[in-house]
Amino acid sequence: MTNKGLKAYPVLLAGGMGSRLWPISRELYPKQLINLVGGDSLIQSTIKRLSPVLAEENVRVVCGEEHYYEIARHLEAIGMPAEGKLIAEPCGRNTAPAILLAMLNILKKEKDAILVVLPADHVISDLPGFHERLETALKLAEMNKIVTFGIRPNYPETGYGYIEGVKKKKGDALEIKRFVEKPDEKRAASYIKAGNFFWNSGMFAFKASVMMSEFRKFEPALLETMQKIIRSRGSISMAQYKKLPDISIDYAIMEKTAKGVVLPSDFGWSDIGSWKSLYNILPKDKDRNVLEGDIIARETKNSFIRGEGRLIVANGLDNIVVVETPDTVFVSSLDKTQDVKTIVEGLKKEGRKEYKSHTTVYRPWGTYTLLEEKGNSKMKRIVIYPKAKLSLQMHYHRSEHWIVAQGTAKITIGDKTLFLKENQSTYIPKATRHRLENPGKIPLHIIEVQMGSYLEEDDIVRYDDDFGRAVSKKS
Repeated sequence: MTNKGLKAYPVLLAGGMGSRLWPISRELYPKQLINLVGGDSLIQSTIKRLSPVLAEENVRVVCGEEHYYEIARHLEAIGMPAEGKLIAEPCGRNTAPAILLAMLNILKKEKDAILVVLPADHVISDLPGFHERLETALKLAEMNKIVTFGIRPNYPETGYGYIEGVKKKKGDALEIKRFVEKPDEKRAASYIKAGNFFWNSGMFAFKASVMMSEFRKFEPALLETMQKIIRSRGSISMAQYKKLPDISIDYAIMEKTAKGVVLPSDFGWSDIGSWKSLYNILPKDKDRNVLEGDIIARETKNSFIRGEGRLIVANGLDNIVVVETPDTVFVSSLDKTQDVKTIVEGLKKEGRKEYKSHTTVYRPWGTYTLLEEKGNSKMKRIVIYPKAKLSLQMHYHRSEHWIVAQGTAKITIGDKTLFLKENQSTYIPKATRHRLENPGKIPLHIIEVQMGSYLEEDDIVRYDDDFGRAVSKKS
């Protein structure tokens, strides 16, 4: 609760793919779901540091539909019931629509509230300092200010936008003079020397009523369209949401409003916008290396090396980043890691699957891992969560062989249903309806061997989705 009785709602923005941390972060498994600092994923860490200033039961998470169920599992894993806390966007439309969507959902329940908007994939090391700034921001929001947290820069970073502040307000806040796009190094150095420029953290606090009035003033068309979407029954359609403008809250509101203030902050913040920025915040060994995984480093210094499975032997490296995943090895100068975003865009244009997904893909029902793909054959390990099931489907051009490695499988093949236990197997002929379910209390592990001349997703005809809802169309 805030001083005047308004509830404060933390709104976590968990969209985006975090392409600058590729190949660990990918479109289907972005960086907010990854353990990069400590034992928790970034979204779990973001939630944990809200207490005691903000109540966890008021948390709302805006995320993409493709990440909805995995984010829910991350919340449940830290003891937070996910029901009612997740707000799904059919597609990403930047921060202004995401914040507006969350705000309108909250206003269904509350006459007014304070929203504290936080990206779900940032790192903050000074929790007492963060909590003090949160308390100050809540007080400023009560005074009808729209607060943005400005991080005091300690070096001329060219990868962040900046905010220029003038005229001190209450609570150490400054009036916002202007927002500045990412500068070159010379201009960034001049901003630090001036002393009134701050990194734009993308964190905000405001009354819903105040922000609503600013949307009415500056983005009435977006507000009207979103209100219609919210009022419509059922889930938000992709067609509706795609028509919304792709616009940030900075462009939509913050650069225009007279109610904005920047709150100077210094609480060990990083948006982990590159492998170098992650290297900068992690503890180093005596050679100033960050080594994660099975690493042997010989005559190597000032480097970041991370492996997920294989042994990595580094010899004579300096100022290098090496990141290994089951399907990709990324090697770069540490100072050039901002180029990763351009590299990922190139992979996407080339139609390379590595930009989008890992060898392990997370689905609402569980995961599947590609073990091998050669010619007209493919082998996967499928893990199905207890009581979960895959869609009822059929393939015209491929057959499948399923072997149970752990648990009990309930399998539908045509009009027949059978139960298989460990070491038992079955065959799914081409053009046969089939479904795989886990009726048990432990995860079900299946080895699947696909054989056929056409193995792509377009070969799948689905009769329902992974929750039994009829679709009767190709996926």
